[in-house]
Amino acid sequence: MEVDGLSLIRSQGSLFGDGGRPIGLDEYQAFTKRTDRNDKIGADGLGFVLLGLFGEVGSLLSALKKKQRDKDAFSAYHDEVLEELGDALWYFANASLRADLPLSQIARSVSAKLEDWDYKGRSGASTFEDLQETGTPFATALAGAGVEHSLLSLAGKVGVLLADWSEGQIEKNRDRLSADLVEIFRALLIAADVAQVSLEHAVRNNVVKTLGRWPDDLQWGSLFDDEFPEYEQLPRQMRVEFIERTVNDRAFVVQQWNGVNLGSPLTDNRHEPDDYRYHDVFHLAFAGILGWSPTLRALLRLKRKSRPEIDENEDGARANIIEEGISTWIFNHGLRQAEFRNATSLDYGLLKAVHELVRGYEVESRPLWQWERAILEGFRVFRELKKHRNGAVTIDLTKRTIEFEELP
Repeated sequence: MEVDGLSLIRSQGSLFGDGGRPIGLDEYQAFTKRTDRNDKIGADGLGFVLLGLFGEVGSLLSALKKKQRDKDAFSAYHDEVLEELGDALWYFANASLRADLPLSQIARSVSAKLEDWDYKGRSGASTFEDLQETGTPFATALAGAGVEHSLLSLAGKVGVLLADWSEGQIEKNRDRLSADLVEIFRALLIAADVAQVSLEHAVRNNVVKTLGRWPDDLQWGSLFDDEFPEYEQLPRQMRVEFIERTVNDRAFVVQQWNGVNLGSPLTDNRHEPDDYRYHDVFHLAFAGILGWSPTLRALLRLKRKSRPEIDENEDGARANIIEEGISTWIFNHGLRQAEFRNATSLDYGLLKAVHELVRGYEVESRPLWQWERAILEGFRVFRELKKHRNGAVTIDLTKRTIEFEELP
């Protein structure tokens, strides 16, 4: 179940007008300003952006190296290359914007300066699609010394820019920055050509990725069971009491819904206690904020049996195991991060890994910002349960919320 990138772009106020047409160089550059989280304005924040460009180009080169080396697995690396190229282009476009250099102007400077720039269309390029010849096969394996040379050239150009910046050369001579950026853009384009990667696809994927993390409009989407009979729907409001008890120095948690025990009593299942017995709060967070929890459906006996394929695949054992795995993984990760006590956002790598785990299931359609909120809100309530050793947790699927209430 793949998220439709064009639909996501259109849903954010038609960022690029007609979502079907190629993305413009200067349009994309303006987009990076809308999604920039750098507090410093203009050139004052350029150093931070250049560090980001250096890091992303390094990741791109690593992915391209693997694509060249592991030819039998190049198709798996192709998606990684697309993502890394898109990230590198974001930082490059943002750095150029802070330097008051439109991408279209940089593209013209590249073609005007170089005699070996063989594709005539590039000189008048206004979109990323214009920068590459139509019909290029964008998914074949890499090979040859030319590939290695182009990658080393890109690394070298970025290194020159960082050296000039650190030595203060750019502050003394702004033309030096312009020249460095032109050289890097040329190297990026050549690398994309020899790697046979579509710039248009890379940029479009980057837009979808960025909006999935930091959207202009918070669009929750419909609940997955809206079209199912009410007796197969997750409760739209649900209050679960967590009650900790100790028997023979062994602590466990009982959960009750409407006065009835929900599932079996839970212990930490570990030699060293870590309060994992409260981890079902994450299933409630997934249900309340994402509208998804095969585990909770199983506990409540609310599997969608009216559609056997949904019952088997979305509400079945494998989906249940995946959710339990995600809960355990983020729990362990959170413990290493002080339970995200002071966090307002999560590492992209964590969110991406979670999203990969649910690929092919209905919840894949939920953007990363919803996963981020579900995880952070789950930990917020978990910390309250841990502090008070009991409490009532209320979820509201219509409001997409989860709240804690101390029990008397």
